[in-house]
Amino acid sequence: MKLYLKLNKLSFFIFLLFISCNTEKKELTSIQFLPAVVKTSFASGDSGLNAQTIFFAYSPTASALPIRYGKLNDIGTTDRPDKANIIYGINPELELPADGYTIHIGAFKVLIEAKDAAGLFYAFITLNQLFEDTQSEGQNLPLTEIKDGPVLGYRSIHLDVKHHLEKESYYYELIDHLARQKINGIIVELEDKLKYKRRPEVAAADAFTIGQWIALSDYAKARHIRISPLIQGLGHASFILKHNQNKHLRDDPKSDWAFNPLDPQTYALQFDLYLDAIEATPHGTYLHVGGDEVHTTGSGSGKSALELQLFWLDKVSEFAAKHNRIPIFWDDMPLKQADLMQPIYDTAMSKAEVDSIWKKNEYKLNAFINQFPKNCIYMRWNYHAAETYGNLKAMDWFVKNDFEVMGATAGQTRWPLMPLREGNIDQIRSFALSSAERNFRGLLLTLWDDDSPHFELYKRGIAAFAEYTWAGAHRSKDDFKATYRHRTYGAAFAPNEFAFIDDLDAPVGAWVNVLLNEGVHRNSLMKSTAPIAEKVIDLPDPNRKGEWSRYYAKRLNVAKENRAHLNQVAMTLAALQKKTAKNQYSLDIYEQVIALAQFSFNTLLLMEAYDRASTSEDTAKALEAIYLLPQNFENMRKTFEAVYSKTRILNKPKAYILDQDHHNHPANQTINFDWQFYAEMLFLEKVNQQFKPTEWDENVPVKQVQILE
Repeated sequence: MKLYLKLNKLSFFIFLLFISCNTEKKELTSIQFLPAVVKTSFASGDSGLNAQTIFFAYSPTASALPIRYGKLNDIGTTDRPDKANIIYGINPELELPADGYTIHIGAFKVLIEAKDAAGLFYAFITLNQLFEDTQSEGQNLPLTEIKDGPVLGYRSIHLDVKHHLEKESYYYELIDHLARQKINGIIVELEDKLKYKRRPEVAAADAFTIGQWIALSDYAKARHIRISPLIQGLGHASFILKHNQNKHLRDDPKSDWAFNPLDPQTYALQFDLYLDAIEATPHGTYLHVGGDEVHTTGSGSGKSALELQLFWLDKVSEFAAKHNRIPIFWDDMPLKQADLMQPIYDTAMSKAEVDSIWKKNEYKLNAFINQFPKNCIYMRWNYHAAETYGNLKAMDWFVKNDFEVMGATAGQTRWPLMPLREGNIDQIRSFALSSAERNFRGLLLTLWDDDSPHFELYKRGIAAFAEYTWAGAHRSKDDFKATYRHRTYGAAFAPNEFAFIDDLDAPVGAWVNVLLNEGVHRNSLMKSTAPIAEKVIDLPDPNRKGEWSRYYAKRLNVAKENRAHLNQVAMTLAALQKKTAKNQYSLDIYEQVIALAQFSFNTLLLMEAYDRASTSEDTAKALEAIYLLPQNFENMRKTFEAVYSKTRILNKPKAYILDQDHHNHPANQTINFDWQFYAEMLFLEKVNQQFKPTEWDENVPVKQVQILE
């Protein structure tokens, strides 16, 4: 009864505040929330509250103040409502979803009512964004009414640390960053970056201890983020099965990819890893067991791959239930084994064609319906075609059979250097909206470390995920991008003249293989035993002037176009840096992306200049620049690594065992950071062989010979 009266007291304060406000509404475009606020209205005039105001908070429901950021971090508390200019409380009866809240800003008072503790935390995050925007313009807080809550309850990102770790401090900063975007979950793919107690051979030498992961989990929970582990099981098990003491558990003795699901010792090992991972993430709700991209034989057991996978899934799901975790399982292999995968990714397939394929093959799933564990969440992952009818039909099959489904989209897949396709914004949006329409509990944003771009480059994709899982289709993509620039770099940088991330898509996409022969991909370079000549493009022949340029004319046009494009992006970055935009470190990272891509384009165009040189003077000038290439590369790499290493651990431990690398993950192919630059290194090796200067080369200036010596 007392709580009821207190809640009514809070509502009464709200009433008193707003009967005195001018209710004429107007839009304030200088204020931009990220993620979007579901419902906002502004009255004319302002509140009289600003950055110079000394704030005291009072809670009629005796609710503790949440962790706060920025100006709000300095709030004091009082037990007298008449002394308070922020009055707040928790009301479980509020007609909003979990995590929801209302904010009312009137004359000299801010009133906050939240559905729960998380909603209270998010209300203060929104209020702080209001403060940041009004403070930057020297204005008071506007008279405002906000009603807000998420369209999806579980909004989780995937933290993949399998190929490298960041410095520990970066993860704490990242948790604060995610919390301020109302992300409430992290699925951490630990692989060998946990110092396992029960199976110590699996842990890398630089792995975080269980205690370190617990500390991160505690820090996240205080900010309403729960960290849950992903321990790859049936497949993707190279980090376990590469070790001698575990090789006897391989499904194929020659491959470290997959476990034998019929060997009891498989489960003894996997469960030991699960136990350590659960201990390291004490506040987690889930245990993600993986299970994707694997086809096991059971060592000649006669059982089908689908039977074997469901046999394994049943055992690991039972284990998860016993330890109060909800298992999550990638759902692709049952669908693939039932010949239902094509409609998921074929965007040209008609609804009738999809229905026909399902009519023909659905029985293959239905035959094993009783072997699908009911306590498991089936994660329908689709990174490039989430909108297809086939994808939605696969989701609906699980739902109609009373299985719980959660989607997984991606902010990074197999893009080297940086995420492309606008950070996959369209796919993130599509999957978030379809998940909300189906009332799913949530969505996961995968951020794969396979090609290992810097994590700062994922942040716009994370912001898009936060936007669409919280607010749904609240605003256009262009408006979201402007808001991202506003919140990330400052309100002055919202206009399109400061847009630069999308402008990197084409140049970075072209950079990947621009120095390589047709059919050769950067990711497979180190595993290929072919000679350099078959990997890297030819170099100009001094005895056949112009022939090289004609042969590679298309490639050279691409280089010229993208070099000019990158120069424009570099100018935008320079303007952001000169005008002291916020988050300068992210700009430094993008600057290094440009530098690496530009090096490759410049190198090609330098070769063209040599090939087309018609005088001895032009030839000598081109040669001098060619001889400087190795030093220029080393300077570029040194700066690149210096910037990245401010937050990132670049090199693996000296005794680290590289696995068989079944999917050509470049970040898994060298102990040091060579993999990032390997195409350039091969190209320069070829240049060095063909253009090695000598004192007898009449076209080489003497000073250049001395430099190289």
